[in-house]
This record gives sequence, C-alpha cells and structure tokens, in this order.
Amino acid sequence: MYPSRSIFLREPMTNDHPQPDPSEASDDVPALMDSNAPDPAPASEAGPVADAPRPKKKESERRSSSEDMPSPGNTTAGFDTVLGKIVVESGLVTSDELEQCLEEAKAIENPEDLRTLSDFLLEHDYVTRHQLERLQKEFDAKKSSQRIPGYRILKKLGSGAMATVFLAKQLSLDRLVAIKVLPKKFSTDANFINRFYKEGRSAAQLNHANIVQAYDVGQAGDHHYFVMEYVEGETIYDRTKAEKRLHEADAIDVVMQVARALQHAHERGLIHRDIKPKNIMITGRNNVKLADLGLARAVDDEVAAKAEAGRAYGTPYYISPEQIRGEVDIGPQADIYGLGATCYHMVTGRVPFSGKNPSQVMHKHLKSELTPPDHLNPSLTAGFSQVIEMMMAKKREERYQTASDLLEDLELVRKNETPHYARPKVDLSKLTVKLGQAQPGEGQAREGTGGNSPLTAISITVNVVLAIIVIVLLLISFNS
Repeated sequence: MYPSRSIFLREPMTNDHPQPDPSEASDDVPALMDSNAPDPAPASEAGPVADAPRPKKKESERRSSSEDMPSPGNTTAGFDTVLGKIVVESGLVTSDELEQCLEEAKAIENPEDLRTLSDFLLEHDYVTRHQLERLQKEFDAKKSSQRIPGYRILKKLGSGAMATVFLAKQLSLDRLVAIKVLPKKFSTDANFINRFYKEGRSAAQLNHANIVQAYDVGQAGDHHYFVMEYVEGETIYDRTKAEKRLHEADAIDVVMQVARALQHAHERGLIHRDIKPKNIMITGRNNVKLADLGLARAVDDEVAAKAEAGRAYGTPYYISPEQIRGEVDIGPQADIYGLGATCYHMVTGRVPFSGKNPSQVMHKHLKSELTPPDHLNPSLTAGFSQVIEMMMAKKREERYQTASDLLEDLELVRKNETPHYARPKVDLSKLTVKLGQAQPGEGQAREGTGGNSPLTAISITVNVVLAIIVIVLLLISFNS
C-alpha cells in the first residue's frame, strides 16, 4: 500500500459513484462555470404547487415540518423583516392579506412556536414555497451586490466548501463577469486568504484566448473576492458525462487548445498543477478555456516548493507521479500528465486509474500499468493512442517535455500522419521464437539422434531475421 503522506485534495473522493469519476458528488467549487450547480428543488419537490389545495396542519405537524425544512424566513438574515413589503410590491399579496398574516404572527404566545411571516403566508396559500425561494434569491443577490462596489450581483452560479461563484455585471464597463467570493468562515484564515489572492495574481500574469482572464481581486468588508471572465458554457466533465465518450477529432481539438494555454503559462514560468475535466470550460462554439489557478505555482518559487515538499497537491484521478511523491522540482511535464489523464477520460469514458480511496488511486498512478486507450475505445487511431500514452508516461523524462512538442504530434495525428515523438512500444519477446522451445515429439527425436534438433538452427535463423527487420523498421521510423 502507498505510504501515508500529507495530501491536499482539490476534489474529495466518494465511494457512491462508479467510474468515470466518483468526484461528481464533490462540493468543491469549480472555477467559474462548473456552474450547472443544483438549483433549488422545483416546486413539486420543495412544496405544493400554486393551484393545489393546501390542507391545514396541526400545530405539532407544523413544528415537525419546520424542523425538517427551515422556513425561507429563517434561512437568510433580514429577509423576513422586509418580506411583507416585497410580497406586496411584487403583487403576490394584498395589503389586507399581509395585515392578516402579521396579526396572526403577533398573536403567537407559545415561545416554542417558531413560525414566521413566511409560514403564515404559506399556510393561507397566499404564496408558494417556490415563489418565496425566488424572492429570497433575488433578495440575496441584491444584498450581495451591495458588498462589492462597482458590481451588481445577478445570480449565484455555484457554491461549495472553498468559495461561492456569482454572475455579476461590472457597472463601469457594462459587461458580465464571474465573481468568486471566499466564505466568511475563511476570512480570518491567513492561509486561505493568501492562496485566494495567489490565484488572482497567477491568473493576472496570463493573457491568452484559452485561459479564463482575471480582472480584479480585492476585499469589501469581510468579503474577499476575485473577479474573472464569465464563460457561458459547460465543463469538459459535463460534456463527457453527457456524451459518454468524445470523438477523437473533438478530443484532439480540446487537448490542442488546452496545450496552447499551457504553453503560454509554462513560457511565463507558471505550472497549473490541477489539470482536470472540471477545470476546462467549453463554449457552444467549442472554444476552450482553462480555469482555476488555485494551485498554480511559479517554477522558480523555491520557497513555496520547499514548503510543500512531501505533500501531494492535486486531484487523485489526474495527478502526476511526481506530484504524488511531493517532489520539489515540479515542471511542465506534470501538467502534460494531467492533460493526458483528462484526455484519457474524454475518449474512454473512464478515469485512467480508480480505487476505493485517494491513496489507492495514487498508488496505481505510481505502479500500475496503463490500459492503452485504444483497448477501451477501438475507434481511436494508433497514433492518437500513442500520444496519450506518452503524455501519461510514469517517468517524466519519457513524456513530452514541452507543450509545443505535444502540439506538434497532435497536429500530425489530426492530419492522419505518424506522430514525431510518440512511438509504439516494441516488445521483442513477443516477436521472437524462444530458443530450444520444444514442439510435440521433439524431445524423442533429439534423444534418438543424440545431437541438436534441426529446429534449433531454424529458431536461431528466425530470431536473427526478425531482429534485423525490427532494427530496419526503427531506423526508418526515426529517419522519417
């Protein structure tokens, strides 16, 4: 079993999901638009629909349901205070109906009765729970927009343990942006704050069509925020999940665009360190954007490298062997490995290595032989399969050394030509005839003659011929 070490997981693993990616249930906030985040439950699940008759509940039943599902008024500070004004202005409730509910709320004498105005509005069927949820979301967005000067929050795109992402409008330039906000619970944690600002500074160094652009980073009150380009689309994870497998041509196009983004970052001394399907956005026009530089690190940042030595930073399903080992000198080849693992997932519909826990998965990255992608998807060309296998070579010196080398091979494969760097693995043991390998009846013949069987001479001749053929083929391929 892989020895225990400090592991910084960008994406929690769960056991409830089979391949391709058990991380589906992760509450990790995807950069930008892993934003097909679950919406609030529809009215049919969250509560009765508007036209359905609502049976009266006993007080004990109301208390029970209140404990199971807190009322909207209790979930957002300040919402119930202004709820009366909001429902009247929106035309959902008349002034008389509101006054009736307010009087009933004031008449509560039992201190254990925790009903609020929203509960009384629901009991009288003046509003539906779906309407209250919509009003509350609008209230939250308006409240949030007051926290970050210069931006108006439009809606929440996604949320998780590490951050919440909002769609907003930048008022000065009248453009849509995405704003990542650090949760208040981390606002006093220097480590989280430093990492948050580091992501913004890393992204600001890059200006490329295939990288999500950084616009601003700052603090408003207790809230630290990072403003970035808004990408309307889906993640590669979402697309792969929907299509099961991507066609080779589509996968090559995606990988080439990400490789160009990495080439730009690597030339400026930055390593992403967390390439995975959920960090790659794709628009309706198939334009690809690399997102989430939360783990990015400068190649020459010796201080950070030594501080992180011995720790595995990344996502288990796509992490490189050198990251698993916590090596200090992480280079571009680590990103190429992550992109190779991502490509493998795209074209086979499964992650390269799976396991019950992160340690098991990472141990397989280190020790287990990779099943060739064209064995799982026979429609792949041999050249493309060889490229993926070279990207995922366990020894970094056997991988593509730069993104430009990878791009050269991908361009050749796209033209149905032989890749320049990636080569098929030649197993001579399968091509040769083993010396002295007995055939039926051979032993008896040898005993009768007292000498070597003619088959031995034939075997030697065949082996020599095959060796010459292999050498010639290798010379031809290298010269091409």
